[in-house]
Amino acid sequence: MTLLLTGCSQPGFVASVGPTAQTYVDDDGVIAPGDTIPRGTEIKVLKDTALGPDGEKLVAIKTEDFNGFLEEANIASDISEIVLEKEIFVRTPATIYAEATGPAIAGFAPKASKLEIIDCDTPDANGVVNKYHVRLGETEGYVYGKYMVYDEKTAKKNCNDNGAYDMAKDAKYPMQLYGGKATNLDYYPNEPVNIDGNEFCTDARAMYLHAGATVKDKYFKLAKKSGVNAVVINIDGGTLAYKSPVAKKLCPSAYKDAHYSVEKYQAAVKKYQDAGIYTIGRIVAFNDPHYAKDNKKACIKSGGKSTEWVSAYSRDAWEYKVSLALEAIELMGFNEIQFDYVRFPETAYQMSASGSTDFRNKYKEEKAQAIQNFCFYATDTIHEAGAYVSVDVFGESSNGYVTAYGQYWPAISNVVDAISSMPYTDHHGENDTWTDPYPTLYKWAKKSASMQKHIPTPACPRTWITGYNTPHWNPTVTYDYDKLRVQVKALKDADLDGGFIPWNSNCDYSKYKQYKKIWKK
Repeated sequence: MTLLLTGCSQPGFVASVGPTAQTYVDDDGVIAPGDTIPRGTEIKVLKDTALGPDGEKLVAIKTEDFNGFLEEANIASDISEIVLEKEIFVRTPATIYAEATGPAIAGFAPKASKLEIIDCDTPDANGVVNKYHVRLGETEGYVYGKYMVYDEKTAKKNCNDNGAYDMAKDAKYPMQLYGGKATNLDYYPNEPVNIDGNEFCTDARAMYLHAGATVKDKYFKLAKKSGVNAVVINIDGGTLAYKSPVAKKLCPSAYKDAHYSVEKYQAAVKKYQDAGIYTIGRIVAFNDPHYAKDNKKACIKSGGKSTEWVSAYSRDAWEYKVSLALEAIELMGFNEIQFDYVRFPETAYQMSASGSTDFRNKYKEEKAQAIQNFCFYATDTIHEAGAYVSVDVFGESSNGYVTAYGQYWPAISNVVDAISSMPYTDHHGENDTWTDPYPTLYKWAKKSASMQKHIPTPACPRTWITGYNTPHWNPTVTYDYDKLRVQVKALKDADLDGGFIPWNSNCDYSKYKQYKKIWKK
């Protein structure tokens, strides 16, 4: 090895393609690879150089913890020059945001797309870029770095951690449901986030409150007395709870029909927060007659007529719903946003099979891809605002196939913080599944617990349970405390232990009083 003098030492920074650069060390006269070092690390560039194992030029560097060598190409004189990649490739389908922050959408980048880099955020202490400013064709905007890789071959790969992709290959229904293929969804791990000052509720004993119940003091007193530790409060349950400024701009008919003023609803929500109760704001996503009325071009068109169901492909609808969420977090301080109706309509199979339906599919996604992509978009954007995200799904989504309306349990659980299924005992299509709810719910919960194991980083399973008399079309069985108690037991016995929310659409106060002991810890 020959060392060459290059002059006096000078300050510099580690530069690289990707978060880290390879270092080299002198091992008894032999240059060998050492550990990696994060880009952006401040270094002293020394006077010595060497040749690397493949003849590359190395330059001696020093930090507080390291003495060794870097390739010359990995040394920058200015912090603005440390990101060396000029293009990136999309590993996980990505929303292209119109602005560096906020929910505005410029476009969409499918898996394996090549993006030209215009600029990027300053990397963090680990060398990781949060967002890149990119160009895809004529679309310019911002993408999250966590979904990007540095070569096309890697971008095309599918994640098989925990056998996720192998299990997705088996996720088939005996007939074509038109929801899409499980193998076309993304299963790369998404580690749970921890938001400073906002502890996630991992074992919810939750009460559901529509807008009218939220503002009534008796529900608050009952919640405190009963040991409720979380409440699901309507923001947009089909009708807006309060006069949202976002709705005034983007959905005037919803604003006009809203129940209460911002100030009245703020005061009602604050009572729960002051009592230490975790607040979850519920927003109906795509079954929204108000938005459909004001935005017909965002709606599914079937048989030549526009329906009242907003297409889950519509990015305008995505922006509206997430903008409502961001506003609610800012105005009301919700710990979490829960999206309901994150799907296509129950008649999606018939619509698809008819061949006469326009789903407004601008980016040529499968239905399940659109649902998962919305989950990515909503979760990322709301996390930045300091809140968590949950999504409601049908009980059917745990059956091991992609449903006709686009829900597949592992694909959704892989993205959001909590997955809230709705396995109501009178919704299972069998004879009398509701008189004795334990076996019905236990059987369902075991399947769902199995779905959780299909991915390495599943969401918290927080389940809606039956909180009304059954069956709903002809109630003959009273659901009291004991009927709810055995449902909770079934969930826990099946290791589906993220908590529960009794569903009672009317928030029947007398019914809530009947089973108030269910919320005791």
